[in-house]
Amino acid sequence: MTHTTDANDSVSFWEKHYAGMDVRWGTKPNIVLTGLIADLAPTPGTAMDLGCGHGGDALWLAARGWDVTAVDVSRTALDRVAANAAAADVADRVHTRRHDLAATFPDGTYDLVTATYFHTPVTLSREDVLRRAAGAVAPGGLLIVIEHASVAPWSWQAGQDIRFPAPAEVIASLRLNSEWRVERGHAPQRTATGPGGRTATVTDNIIAVRRAG
Repeated sequence: MTHTTDANDSVSFWEKHYAGMDVRWGTKPNIVLTGLIADLAPTPGTAMDLGCGHGGDALWLAARGWDVTAVDVSRTALDRVAANAAAADVADRVHTRRHDLAATFPDGTYDLVTATYFHTPVTLSREDVLRRAAGAVAPGGLLIVIEHASVAPWSWQAGQDIRFPAPAEVIASLRLNSEWRVERGHAPQRTATGPGGRTATVTDNIIAVRRAG
């Protein structure tokens, strides 16, 4: 899905976004991700967190022994991730990398690649980025994509008429070959908590695919 905004400069948009954000927001791990890791990837290895934001997922993984490359376009966000990693005594396992994923992508392969709510109003081909994410998964490794499948009242998309793809469509867009196995591909509902403690029922696409070892 591609979105557009008047500010098509991703760096400017996200720097402004994080400059105005409470530094505590997004510092806790995604509860869906933590459950998936417990079920599908209980043994720590190397991980890459795409669009890490304030680093809740990356910091949680590092605290459990993963060596994490935390990727975001915002230097402000990455500086906060690094500071929180140092405060949590996991700085040696959290490596921040700044990339505008519309233009550049990190090198290397990883046992785990995650893209949690990797959405943006800036023009970007998510399909291309997620295909590159799959290409960064090492043999035996896992790609996890957790994404919005509905619009929360506090979202920047609130009020827009948006069609979200079904999990099967997202998986098809990855163009995976026979060496991949689908571990998860469903769209459950949950109660989400937004800014100010506001709650709403939302739907997530939850996708986990594993590359053959």
